[in-house]
Amino acid sequence: MRFALLTQYTLYLLVLINPISKIFILSVLSDQFSQRDMRKLILKSTVFAWAILLVLGIGGHLILENIFHVEMHSLKTAAGIILFFVGYLALTKGVFFEIDEKQKHEDISLVPLASPMIAGPATITAAISLNTEHGFVVTASCISLAILVNCAIMSLYRWMSRWMIHYQLMGALIRITGLIVAAISIQMIFDGIGDWWHLQMLK
Repeated sequence: MRFALLTQYTLYLLVLINPISKIFILSVLSDQFSQRDMRKLILKSTVFAWAILLVLGIGGHLILENIFHVEMHSLKTAAGIILFFVGYLALTKGVFFEIDEKQKHEDISLVPLASPMIAGPATITAAISLNTEHGFVVTASCISLAILVNCAIMSLYRWMSRWMIHYQLMGALIRITGLIVAAISIQMIFDGIGDWWHLQMLK
């Protein structure tokens, strides 16, 4: 049962992280940076994103409720709305994020690669929700596994981007992934509204 739970939520976090969008961005950046710089960029963004997700996943619920007085249903709804626009951008323009070519290597590894592209609003919300429902061990394990898989996929960006470009799959995969992301965002919005409505019924 624990293995099934870990697999389910690791895959869910991985879908929200969306490795395909990273392949596209890294293939663009490879024209500006050396292979050594690209490896450093991937490692830095992975470590930063892992730290963000772990810290906010574990402590985010307490911070939101005690400091900002934000309920979980509000966070789910807001994250869903933001995620919808990310998916919509992919569907209409064929890109998830647009990067300023003047940005430095160090800047890109933090923003937008580590956050919001890996540790984005939806992923952070999912991590917080997972910790609330299943505790620290499951949350930390799922976050770490999802981040490791994403890092492995990012490390193969040269091979994967060449393969997708050769078979003309890049644009199609981005748009298909965008549709999935948009669908997940709608579900998050419905979940947030549903949780709010349930609380109102209990009052």
